[in-house]
Amino acid sequence: MDTITVAMTGASGNMGQAVVREMMKLTGVRLRVLLLDQKRERRLSAKWRKTYGDRISVLFGNIKNADDCLSLVASAQYVVSMAAVIPPLADKRPDLARDANVVGVANMVAAVEAQTPQPKFIHISTVALYGNRDYHHPWGRVGDPLLPSAYDSYGLGKLIGERTVLDSNIATWAVLRQTGMLYEKLLMANIADGLMFHTCFNVPIEWATDHDSGVLLKNILEQDLRGEADDFWRNVYNIGGGQAYRTTGFETFDMGFAMIGGSVEKFMKPNWHATRNFHCMWFADSDVLEQKFHYRSKSAAQFWKDVRAKNKYFALAKLLPPAAIRAIIFKPLLKDNNAPYRWVKEGNVGRINAFFGSKQQWKAIGEDWTKFAVWCKNQIDGQDYKAALAPEAAARYKLSHGYDESKPMAALDLDDLRSAASFRGGQCLAPRFDAGNWYDKVLWQCADGHTFEASPYTVLKAGHWCPHCIRWEHWNFDRLAKNNPFYGQIWYDTHSPSENAVYYFDTDGIARVEEDV
Repeated sequence: MDTITVAMTGASGNMGQAVVREMMKLTGVRLRVLLLDQKRERRLSAKWRKTYGDRISVLFGNIKNADDCLSLVASAQYVVSMAAVIPPLADKRPDLARDANVVGVANMVAAVEAQTPQPKFIHISTVALYGNRDYHHPWGRVGDPLLPSAYDSYGLGKLIGERTVLDSNIATWAVLRQTGMLYEKLLMANIADGLMFHTCFNVPIEWATDHDSGVLLKNILEQDLRGEADDFWRNVYNIGGGQAYRTTGFETFDMGFAMIGGSVEKFMKPNWHATRNFHCMWFADSDVLEQKFHYRSKSAAQFWKDVRAKNKYFALAKLLPPAAIRAIIFKPLLKDNNAPYRWVKEGNVGRINAFFGSKQQWKAIGEDWTKFAVWCKNQIDGQDYKAALAPEAAARYKLSHGYDESKPMAALDLDDLRSAASFRGGQCLAPRFDAGNWYDKVLWQCADGHTFEASPYTVLKAGHWCPHCIRWEHWNFDRLAKNNPFYGQIWYDTHSPSENAVYYFDTDGIARVEEDV
């Protein structure tokens, strides 16, 4: 293998460090990474230098600075864009989330566009784009509506950033939407902030591990260098762990808490957790990447066993009664400014409505587990959990994308584009469409009369719609769904058509809600 340079952002994150470890297994690969000039990152840089020598070089800077991005990608053959500000920091500092997830991505795209020849570009997106799912439509796929949850600056920023990639002039790109990630320190990280209470007990989650995600990126590069990945490029994918990693929020907490001698019902109360406005789902199409690159290992259950084996001190927690652990660890988190319980106590109407519907609906949940229906225990009337979880059930929950998907892509024509636009409440204004020109932009109009250019791939296959209706720190899907059946088919699983809320942050960063009339 000739020596190649892979430029990376986000290398200090959990996925990023796994990608570095795996990439360094490829002979002839050199990494150039951009890190923030901070103490933690400098320690990590020194560790890499000691382990890998001059095969990895570190630039200190910030992707919000265009010049840093240009320096990073210069003369690289591949660029892997993983940098992101994620929750809980994104919840507390939306400005930083915008710097990384919107501005930073735009800078990286511009830097790649400026290169001759251009490097191949892999952008890591997120399942948070899809917004909330529950038992009504637990399965999803690329092309489904993109409805990031209210006040989720991370999800909204990543949506805008992904659209920048799809609208760019980069010749060879791929977008990978990462799902919830299991990593060794996940349990400890989640008992440090009220973020854990955003996870709905009945949300379907398909996990992936940091290790497997690292293997995936390594295998993509390895196969592409052999000329075996040509059909991979210019597509959007979901990264998921597959059937062995499909579970619910309730089951995930149960598996984690079992390591310290407890369970959800021993440690928590039903009304501590949101009942909507989260994200995650089971991917009907997550096997696409597995079939191409064979990156998966183990299972969610085995993951937790391995974590328990590596962390013997978890056994000490079993010496404490569950009530003591609840009092010492979990109850204090209810006071965190990112915890729904605190929002209720403080009367934060915006967040209460977003995550529960109303204060009355929160009150109806209560603290009695015998009165709270848990989906994975088959306590929701008419909902057979195991039947829904079976892979063959995915077709039963398939959402419409507004056109005839039985036709091969090469056969889709202008009528299909018009049909898709109509299903979104708008129009395709293109006078003609040459079948097969999936990446040439055409003109569209949304229900609000905004006109915009986008490729048929971006709209029909990737699930994006009007960029003018998607504004930073502004969530108005209640109104948009009323004129957009594409949105409505999923939005009304957890929202009422009578809701007319627009959620936003005011100039002081306070969560607000008002009627959208």
